[in-house]
Amino acid sequence: MNSLTLTLSPEQVSALEAKYPSYVESPPPHAVLRLKIDGLTITAYQSGKVLFQGKGIESFIQKNQLESLMETSEEKSKDTPSLPKDFSSWSVMGSDEVGNGAYFGPLTVASAYVSKENIPLLKKMGVKDSKDLTDEQIRALVPKIKEVIPYKLLTLWPEKYNEVQQVKNLNEMKALLHNQALRLLSEKIMPESPEGYLIDQFCKPELYYRYLKGQPLVDKNKTYFITKGESHHIAVAAASMIARCAFLDGLDSLSTEFGYKLPSGAGSNVDQIAAKILKHNGMDTLRKVAKLHFANTEKAKRMK
Repeated sequence: MNSLTLTLSPEQVSALEAKYPSYVESPPPHAVLRLKIDGLTITAYQSGKVLFQGKGIESFIQKNQLESLMETSEEKSKDTPSLPKDFSSWSVMGSDEVGNGAYFGPLTVASAYVSKENIPLLKKMGVKDSKDLTDEQIRALVPKIKEVIPYKLLTLWPEKYNEVQQVKNLNEMKALLHNQALRLLSEKIMPESPEGYLIDQFCKPELYYRYLKGQPLVDKNKTYFITKGESHHIAVAAASMIARCAFLDGLDSLSTEFGYKLPSGAGSNVDQIAAKILKHNGMDTLRKVAKLHFANTEKAKRMK
């Protein structure tokens, strides 16, 4: 990736300027900020558009938690991805992940297979987008879901996450985990085979398959990608709930093991807990409970 354009708020632009004061250069016309950081040039314009050019774009985006804003002009599709007619009534294996936006806790990826015969039962149970349910509701429902449908759950704990993140970006890690969860579950339900696979889209399909070059795959001809997948098939909703429950359990487990109440998310309350851990236990402990490439780490270092 040699160039990337994002739309940032004035507060986000100011935060970058405050974080990298020694890299500020005189901006060109119609720009409000220019940074040059080790071969990477970042230019923020009055319109809110921010242009990234050069080396290390993905690493910078991850470090500063801007991935959700990613829009490259060469990759952006003008067509809304579509699914086959009546896809929501198919027998589908779906996958989703939880924890990639949370500083503390693991990254969890789940796949779930819902045959067309089980769709009415899961709907009756109340399975839906995990964002529309409280954590208590999810934790009450997930054990019942696991009794009804086959699933596969993968958990990448922070210590291992930090190790892998040194050589793979976040989307590559997610691609590998989604693919593994789908493959393992496909083997588990054999000889039955889904009519389709649905991945809650986190990157373009061509990039997803580029990350998986050389890896065994589920049937590409039956694999679909779409954002907000949980609203398109209940299999993704079930996978999302299973992954969310595992993330919450993981957060609780780490809290108990290390003696801190670890919050979800990546807000200022997270910075305060991270600073306490650094002050009293050091970086060796923080790397076991947190995803260190988040900007929260640098904030915590300044606070301790």
